[in-house]
This record gives sequence, C-alpha cells and structure tokens, in this order.
Amino acid sequence: MNSNERKRWFGLILVCFVGMIGLSTPFQHFAAFPNELRLFSGQMKRLQYGVPVHAEVTVDPNMLQINGSADGSQTVNLNEPLSLHPYQSGQTNMKVKLFGKIPFKTVKVNVMPDLRVIPGGQTIGVKVKSAGILVVGHHQVRNVDGTKESPGEAAGLKLGDLITSINEVPIKEVRKVGEICEQYGRDGKPLSVTYKRSGKMYKTQLNPMYDSEDRAWRLGLYIRDSAAGVGTLTFFAPEQGVYGALGHMITDMDTGTPIEVGDGQILQSHVTSINKSQNGDPGEKRAQFVKEGKILGNIVRNTPFGIFGKMKELPDHSFNAKALPIALAEDVKEGSAHILTVVNGQRVEQFDIDIVHVSKQTGPATKGMVIKITDKRLINKTGGIVQGMSGSPIIQDGKLVGAVTHVFVNDPTSGYGCFIEWMLQDAGVLHPPKSPEENAA
Repeated sequence: MNSNERKRWFGLILVCFVGMIGLSTPFQHFAAFPNELRLFSGQMKRLQYGVPVHAEVTVDPNMLQINGSADGSQTVNLNEPLSLHPYQSGQTNMKVKLFGKIPFKTVKVNVMPDLRVIPGGQTIGVKVKSAGILVVGHHQVRNVDGTKESPGEAAGLKLGDLITSINEVPIKEVRKVGEICEQYGRDGKPLSVTYKRSGKMYKTQLNPMYDSEDRAWRLGLYIRDSAAGVGTLTFFAPEQGVYGALGHMITDMDTGTPIEVGDGQILQSHVTSINKSQNGDPGEKRAQFVKEGKILGNIVRNTPFGIFGKMKELPDHSFNAKALPIALAEDVKEGSAHILTVVNGQRVEQFDIDIVHVSKQTGPATKGMVIKITDKRLINKTGGIVQGMSGSPIIQDGKLVGAVTHVFVNDPTSGYGCFIEWMLQDAGVLHPPKSPEENAA
C-alpha cells in the first residue's frame, strides 16, 4: 500500500470517527446546551444534560443559585440534574468551564418577574361588531330594463373587503348602509366608498341601482357587521384585569376573512347539548347565552391566538380559582397533561390528554403542539374535540402550558394546541424578550 492509499484510508477512518462522535449521545447533549435561558423569579428550573463530566459553573449568587448553593462558583456533575433557583429579575450570565479549566460556554440568563394566571375552562358567549361593514357576497340587481348587474362587483369590491366609510362618513352598521343607498340612489349620485383590503386602504365609486323586483335601491352586495358564537375562556390575569380565550382567530364564516374588531363582548354561556365528533365531522357544543345583561368583559383584539380584552372577575363556576405558574414554549414537553372544559351546563371539568408532539418555536406561531384526548369520559360524551372547545386550557405538571385550538377532522380525538406564551404576549401580560439592538438602545 503506497502513501497516497494510506492517506486516503486514514482520511476515511478519521471522517467515520468524527461522524460517530457527532452521533454519540454525550456530544448531542453538549450541542444541546443552550445559549440562553429564560426563567421566572422564584420558580426553580431543572436541567438534565446527561454529560458524564464535571464542570465549574459561575453565576451571580444574588440573582441565581445553582443546586441551592449560595456560592457564586461551584463544581457540578453534568451527568446529574442541575437545579437553577432564580431570586431576582434581570439579566446575568452563567459561565461553564469543563473540568474547571476549559471554557465551554457562557449562557445568557434572563430572569423575568414571577407570572401566574388563573386557568379558565368556562364556556363563554362571544359577540363581535366589526370595525366596518364586511362584504361577504355579491348579488344581481334586476334593473327596470330587465338587465341584471351587481353595482358593488362592478365597482371592484371583493369578498372579504371591509367598508369603513361612505362619502367620508364612518360606517359600522348594515342599517346605515341601506339608508345611505336609498338617499343617494334617489338623488342619482354615486357613493364614494372607502374600504380595506389586505391591510391597505382603497377608494371606489359605486352607483346604487334600483331593483325593479324589490322596488328599492341596492348595492348588489351581501354585507355583515357582526358575528356571534361560543368558545372557551383560557385564562384570566387578575393583576392586569385581562383575559384570553379561543386560542385562534375569529374569522367570517363565509369568506374566512379575519374579523377586525370594532367592539365586542363576552358573556356567560350554558352548554345545552353536544353534537359528538365523528370522522369527517368535528361536532360542536350547543349553548345559549346566560344573563345577556351581565357582560363579563370586552373584546379589544382578535389575533391568530384568540380574543383578548378587559375583564373584572372570573365568570361563575370556576374549576379552581387558584392562579397557576405558566410554562414557556421551550418548557412544554411530550407526555401526560389535562384540559379544563365544559360539556354540560356551566360546570368546568378536568379531562386527561397526552401531548404527543411539541414544535420547537422561538417566536409566535400557531400549531405549537399536537394533543390526543385519552379520557374515556370525554370521548364517550363528545367523541373527542368539538367546536366550541377551542380555548380550553392545557395544564401540565401544575403549570398552564397552552390552549386547545383545532380538531383533526379525520381523528377527532386529536388536534392542535398553541403555547400559552404567545397568548399572554397578545394579551399584553407577557412581553417578548428584547433584541440585542433594543437592549443597546
């Protein structure tokens, strides 16, 4: 074997050796060692890396303690669980040296003020008034000469457009549109329509047409100014006086367009019956509003993670009014958990589930986890997840971790959930970490 062949064989063996090291469990645990940790003040966090080496860990003992020790620097076994005890909010660094000598990593530690919220589970009635008039369809108007046309479609208005003003007058009620149409139709004047499409504002001219069949002036549009339904309360933050519910955005049932909230209310609701889920049919809760004069809260925001607003107190029939700590997205794990929801009347009950998959999300995104209903009582009653159950809080290891959002149509015992962290951000209760540029500013 000549020298070139020996070099090739040596290189091949070296590549295989490096590959084996890279695939080894200890090396993967080393690679998984975080660059940054987020903790809540007063809430212990346990880390498990399973690396059979000793290391020297240095921290600021006034802010963070390791394994309950007040020493700022100590030697730990990384093959055993590492307990972090944060005592003061702020930012600090945790320096790790392998064998006490080899600098390995400096971990940025962000300690946030302790945060606890009360989980919900109550079925609520939802009434939403949009911030304008939503176009949900076109219809043909029969003119006096027998021809048919949709004036609104001719003016360029499309399904999902939100009409915000007519002739520079803000418009939020369908009734007002009819009055304006009648007035300007008789006068033979076009309407100046301002509308929003995909977040941008536009204007168009629309000429009302006289309907010879209805004997009235028409725009040739199907329009809507409100929506109503039922869902589930996810949490109530008593210190801030805000709530979160649904876990997903409210959209128009005909166009799928997100509803831009102009005004809204949440009310107590009473579940009267359940239409069970089956393969291909997600089922639903049937409910009626209770004490419509007693408004629980308002609706300020409608986001991909639910509806949010102000609420003074929890609705009646709480499962447990005790505030729970919350889990950040990176702390949710696969395994057993439970949800809180109502399947009869107003009684909130606890049901067992499994979190079967957790997505690694570093920023707000839907479909954070896949859950499966394992509680036979719930399956017998509902068939699994049904419409109206969205927003049901998910609790794991005594922490609020997320909310039910969607059901799998072909397997109603399974569905998606979102992380509670993203709902709390949209509610204004939890603030996202600042970027390095923001910190520098």
